[in-house]
Amino acid sequence: MLKRQNSDYTTLTDGELASRIATRDVAAVRLVTGRNNQRLFRAAWSILKDRSEAEEAVQDGYMKAFDAIETFAGRSSLSTWLTRIVVNEALTRRRRAQRWSRLLNQEPVLVLDEYREKLMAGSVTQSPERILMRRQIAKLLETAIARLPDTFRPVFVLREVEGLSVEDTAEALQIPEETVKTRLFRARRRLQKELDPELCGALSETFPFAGADCEAMTEKVLASLLEARKVSELNYAVVDAEDPTNPAGPH
Repeated sequence: MLKRQNSDYTTLTDGELASRIATRDVAAVRLVTGRNNQRLFRAAWSILKDRSEAEEAVQDGYMKAFDAIETFAGRSSLSTWLTRIVVNEALTRRRRAQRWSRLLNQEPVLVLDEYREKLMAGSVTQSPERILMRRQIAKLLETAIARLPDTFRPVFVLREVEGLSVEDTAEALQIPEETVKTRLFRARRRLQKELDPELCGALSETFPFAGADCEAMTEKVLASLLEARKVSELNYAVVDAEDPTNPAGPH
């Protein structure tokens, strides 16, 4: 079962948090997912350009990461490590969708719905104090960023929206640092043709994934972890019961 422990988790190192997550400590899982949900969602969306697909990529990425949490060696931050896993998950999903799209295009299909949403909508819940103008500006930015080439968009989102360093971005995307710099420069130049410089101040408002969205993602991950643990414990129990050498097994 998932464990609950009492401690000041905010003072724990990444390695200590990883160790707690390995024991399925609820508080550690909540802290780490709460810290990273928005970044991971933005990274996944920058590749998939589909809100539902991005959320699923983040959830599946978390599960893969937490299942392999004992392999976290601390050579990079836990956040960067998680980002790399989610990016790989999103890329895998995009390649799968592209293969499926090519297959469908070989058939006489009249309508091909590649995405459930062409552009990501904002969070369902909006803070009441948000100014309409900033929301409109943020939407302009989201639309412009969505039009960036696939190779430029993840770099721009991680560097400019999330504020990752060149080194962390390169590690998360598994590309050279010089490639990060080049793609970011070209992405900025493309956006400058569409947007006025003052709009850059609204970047922090784009791709909102906080509040209820963030909490919902954490709860989904916790539920998946609990279900996986139940299945694992059930499988062990069945094996033990069927083992004739086990004193507790059948006689």
